[in-house]
Amino acid sequence: MNNRPIYPFTAIVGQNAMKLALMLNVVNPGLSGVLIRGEKGTAKSTAVRALADILPEIPMFGDDPYQLDPDGEFGIYQEIRRTLQGESAPKTLPETVLRKVRVVELPVGATEDRVVGTLDLEHALKKGEKRVEPGILAQAHRNILYVDEVNLLDDHVVDVLLDSAAMGVNTIEREGVSFSHPARFTLVGTMNPEEGELRPQLLDRFGLCVTIEGIRTAEDRVAIMERRAAFDLDAAVFAARWQAESAALADRLLTARALYPEVKVERPLLFEIARTCLEVGVDGHRGDIIMLKAAKTLAALDGRTEVATADIHTAADLVLPHRVRRQPLMEIADSVQALRADAAARLH
Repeated sequence: MNNRPIYPFTAIVGQNAMKLALMLNVVNPGLSGVLIRGEKGTAKSTAVRALADILPEIPMFGDDPYQLDPDGEFGIYQEIRRTLQGESAPKTLPETVLRKVRVVELPVGATEDRVVGTLDLEHALKKGEKRVEPGILAQAHRNILYVDEVNLLDDHVVDVLLDSAAMGVNTIEREGVSFSHPARFTLVGTMNPEEGELRPQLLDRFGLCVTIEGIRTAEDRVAIMERRAAFDLDAAVFAARWQAESAALADRLLTARALYPEVKVERPLLFEIARTCLEVGVDGHRGDIIMLKAAKTLAALDGRTEVATADIHTAADLVLPHRVRRQPLMEIADSVQALRADAAARLH
């Protein structure tokens, strides 16, 4: 087993929008994931694995492929055992174990059966019993689901992923077996726009979207080389240098997660959200709702229980650019300020 330390999240140079979007989704998986658009070699997968590495261990049942939480999902655990295995539900909690939050990767060629789960036909033929083979969404529950090159996936598979990310549930219906299990995960999709775009309907389903590129200043590029060289020379020593900052960030994320339900938004700020969405030309209401959630999550991440105007503006840049109606071949805007300026120019 490879015990080599993961490159620290706090040691990543630049890419602040990407890091912020990832942290927001870890604090609040209800944001429906983040799409990271950008060229190769911009620390996308490094950031995802590094963030997972600093999160605290989670409890789970030792024999459970659905990653259920012993503290709140024991009833679901009992129901699944009854439904799938015909067993009488255990009356007491089975053995629990602690395990690191994992990054579950979705292969580019994954089929719907592989994602959702399917009937184990070999077991059915041999034993005459129905048994479901859990899919990737079962593995992803309470973890991070990482989908590289999401724009190359079959649209239907992307739809299934985004449905589960939004609903927090996966339903398996195969050959007379129908049951649901929790599937709450932090969804991270990456893509290189040069290889083709996602359809607007799928773009809209991602809660947040950031476009990143290579660092453009020589000083920061040198810092990247120096840090990477130090990590390659002695990963353990390098990781230890960043341990205090990593621990502080982990505490901040956990505090924000606990604080989020207490965050309040004054009604005038709801009008600010609505006006912003109307001004830049966002269809539907998903943008407004995700913007509200993102603003509340930003406040919680900052240790506050009230949303400020600055939270609305920051949320807008993460939530709206990929939802704006665009002409063919038109790029996704970098900021909402640019979109508002364009809208104002058209009116005059």
